Amino acid sequence: MGGSANGATDLSSEMEVDAFRRLFPLRFHERHLLESVRPDARSLGKARETSLALGAVASADGSALAKIGCTTMLAAIKMEVMTPAKETPDEGCVAIDFHMPPICSPIVRPGRPAEAAPVVSKQLSDTIISSGMIDLKELSLVSGKAAWMAYLDIYCLDADGSLFDAALLAAAAAFSHLQIPVVSLNDDGRIVVVSKEKEGEKPKNKPVNEEKRKLKLRSIPFALTCILHKNYILADPTAEEESIMETLITIVLDSSCQLVSLYKPGGPALAYESVVQDCIALSRQRVKELQKILNEAILDMEVD
Repeated sequence: MGGSANGATDLSSEMEVDAFRRLFPLRFHERHLLESVRPDARSLGKARETSLALGAVASADGSALAKIGCTTMLAAIKMEVMTPAKETPDEGCVAIDFHMPPICSPIVRPGRPAEAAPVVSKQLSDTIISSGMIDLKELSLVSGKAAWMAYLDIYCLDADGSLFDAALLAAAAAFSHLQIPVVSLNDDGRIVVVSKEKEGEKPKNKPVNEEKRKLKLRSIPFALTCILHKNYILADPTAEEESIMETLITIVLDSSCQLVSLYKPGGPALAYESVVQDCIALSRQRVKELQKILNEAILDMEVD
């Protein structure tokens, strides 16, 4: 009898907490902040558990699946031969597209593009190009005549906060996994991609590159988004935290912990210099974690 009474009390208490959370979300989170803990039991400066799997899409030239907490991103790269621009005859190109299908979040409606998608897409393009991670000259095939266009598509499968952080991690991992296809000159002197079935055969025409090759990545960028609320800094926010406490700041550092970019899209809280320095310090710790996770994923792929 006593056991069932205790069970009913616990259930009633859980329902009250859940109701309070839904009715007064900000007060609910602020009560946790007073204890320097978050509803998911993380400390304020701790990021969620992160995982990476390379080679998630067999038909792509490079791919990766990245998870930060529940936020899940699938990145895939397809390489195509193009004619380089006259201004940059010895350089290839990277085109980035970020997709948010309706399955990723209840706030994304079928038939309507998600508001966040073009913003994240632009952020990714700016970051990947400005970081110098990819030497576009490495994508050149024949000066002024042929170069690689790398089409990077990132699909958000679950949008539970820190979308840019997870998308950038998936992009960096996909480029780490990328294998540039074998190409040869055909009878007309044009560059053609050698199909997978013919890769092992002796080519009829002279190959431009003898075998698939990896892209040499230089300084890989990693991101950490933080929420600024009163005197608190919360690293790697969930979607719920982002919707309640609206001031976000995203720090991007490269693998040498050099600042690549700082992004603060408005919000009521001011980013004082001391606050920015604290966010950068958290980002430095996060870069070490993410670099280790990426290196382990690459090693796992090589062993397989």
